[in-house]
Amino acid sequence: MVLRLPDPSHGGGCGGAPPSHDHTEDEWFKERYGGGGGGGDAPRSSRAVNPVPPYGRRSALAPRRKEDFGDGGAFPEVHVAQYPLDMGRRGGDGDGEQRGSSGGVLSLTVDGSGGRVEFDAVVRQGENAGKTVYSSPGDVLPKINAAAADADDDEQAAVEETTARTSAALRAIVKKRLSAVQPSNTLASNHDPEFIKYTPARQTSAFNSGAAERIIRMGETQQDPLEPPKFKHKRVPAPAGSPPVPVLRSPPRPPSQKDHDDWKVPPSISSWKNPKGYSIPLDKRAALDGRGLHDVQVSDAFAALAEALYTAEQKAREAVETRAKVHTEMKMREKEKAEQHLLQLATKARAEMLGAAPPAPSERSKAAAERDAIREERRRERRLEARAAAAAESKKSAATRDRDRDVSKRIALGMANTGGGGGGEVTYDQRLFNQEKGMGSGFAGDDQYNVYSGRLFAAQPALSTLYKPSKHGEEDPDAYGDTDEHLGKIAKTRRFVPDKAFTGAPASVAAGKRERPVEFDGPEMEEDPFHLDQFLTQMKKGKHQ
Repeated sequence: MVLRLPDPSHGGGCGGAPPSHDHTEDEWFKERYGGGGGGGDAPRSSRAVNPVPPYGRRSALAPRRKEDFGDGGAFPEVHVAQYPLDMGRRGGDGDGEQRGSSGGVLSLTVDGSGGRVEFDAVVRQGENAGKTVYSSPGDVLPKINAAAADADDDEQAAVEETTARTSAALRAIVKKRLSAVQPSNTLASNHDPEFIKYTPARQTSAFNSGAAERIIRMGETQQDPLEPPKFKHKRVPAPAGSPPVPVLRSPPRPPSQKDHDDWKVPPSISSWKNPKGYSIPLDKRAALDGRGLHDVQVSDAFAALAEALYTAEQKAREAVETRAKVHTEMKMREKEKAEQHLLQLATKARAEMLGAAPPAPSERSKAAAERDAIREERRRERRLEARAAAAAESKKSAATRDRDRDVSKRIALGMANTGGGGGGEVTYDQRLFNQEKGMGSGFAGDDQYNVYSGRLFAAQPALSTLYKPSKHGEEDPDAYGDTDEHLGKIAKTRRFVPDKAFTGAPASVAAGKRERPVEFDGPEMEEDPFHLDQFLTQMKKGKHQ
């Protein structure tokens, strides 16, 4: 392979070895060192070098010429403009000189909007010369390409013309593809045949039958749709497009513990299948539906419900209190009404006993009369209570008080002498023993009316005369007369006439004759004694109002 290669253009070397480069022949080396030496000669400096102060003493150093830099570069600790080897200096003659004519230095350009220097011109050179380069901060901002409202007529006409041409081209493409699919149609040619008139270059009688001009008809050849392709198309890789728009992102930061927790994805746990039979904790199942990731939102309906319940409770309490007050008032009214009715009946009974006509109704209203009657009745009750309290009951002796009691009350209180003695032991009459008298012998004689052998109340023998006639009858047996006289006297007696008139009754009215005792009619039973239906009706009317 090496033998078949062509010979090198520069000679040198032996045996076909590649030639070695001699650096002593370079202009750079000749400029700085002596140019006549070979490889073994020691280089000598042909350039004057100014001495450089050591570190720490360079405060007064101001390098301006090539000799100040020696064979090195700039001094970064010296803060002045430095051009070592004239690099970067305009019009210099050093190795690093940039020449505008040769293309090393770009010309200064400014933008047309504000006259600012376009520093991004350097990135639009070379490979990016024909590409769109986004190099300004305004390129990352969104732009709204909206048509201005005051667009010129020329621009509008251009838009309409472009739209018409685009629409015609699209219709032609669609028509062509539809015609190719249909077998009955044939592909139409894109161009009509053309007639061309030309003059041949060879003007001889032997050529072209001696004709000076010729007209030919040129058209497209019909293509066979089933003909295989004649050429092999190879795809060429697409050239590099425009660089992408830079996307400004925040600098990367280390993830926090919250970020780690948020990225913890719970395992996929099925609610229906567990073929391995694993014991899955409840917290893992609860985390499956993501209930811990949602914030609990308390509905406002709970507050509305609590407020409604509180309002309903207050209204119910008020209704119960109102019903209780109404019930109490109705009971008081019923009681007052019953008392008033009894008072009227008593007044009427007194008037009938006295034989006087009922008093004429006064001109006052019925309500005022009822109130006066109630006040009078209360006054009478208080007077009777005061009299009873001031009675001389405490002055009476025990014997007198017990003597005035009824027989049935005394027996109920255990005041009867059933034992015959004052002690606690039960004693019997000894005369009942060892004698012929008794129930077996007829108990007693037929002419005797002695049911008991002893007195019932032995403590007070005077009480044995409770049912005894008056002394006047004992002294005079004929005091009562015969039977007819006694019955006539009883018939003429004014029965049911009080010994003392009622309080408030007129004294001038004489008591009339009564045929029968006073009868009191009880109040009729009403279906709604407390008038609850009337109260509920009034409440409903008030609610509707």
